[in-house]
Amino acid sequence: MSTLSAHSVCPCAPRARPVSRAARLQVRAAVSTSKIVVKSNVSKEQLEEMGVPRWPTWGCGASKFPWSYAENETCYVLQGRVLVTPDGGEAVEIKAGDMATFPAGMSCTWDVKEAINKHYNFH
Repeated sequence: MSTLSAHSVCPCAPRARPVSRAARLQVRAAVSTSKIVVKSNVSKEQLEEMGVPRWPTWGCGASKFPWSYAENETCYVLQGRVLVTPDGGEAVEIKAGDMATFPAGMSCTWDVKEAINKHYNFH
């Protein structure tokens, strides 16, 4: 299994950080029961407290590509809609106004249904 770079699959995707195969398998095994957490209706006050408006942004048009998380990521979707399907799991819809957290070690497929724009933070 080679290291996937979403950048090479989708020109608008950010560059993936290189992770060794052994590290991916070790982390993937450790988080196999972890799930994507989605929160809707996050207040402006909560967003400010978390510093979300100062996080970098990323956007992508309708597309489909594989992705792997080397670190936990929390994002807040400003516009659009995406179905994220963890390998071996069920699709999760994330749309404008949602905050989502993805666990380190998760591999998935992003199926962007409507052009997406989001703030994101790796932690």
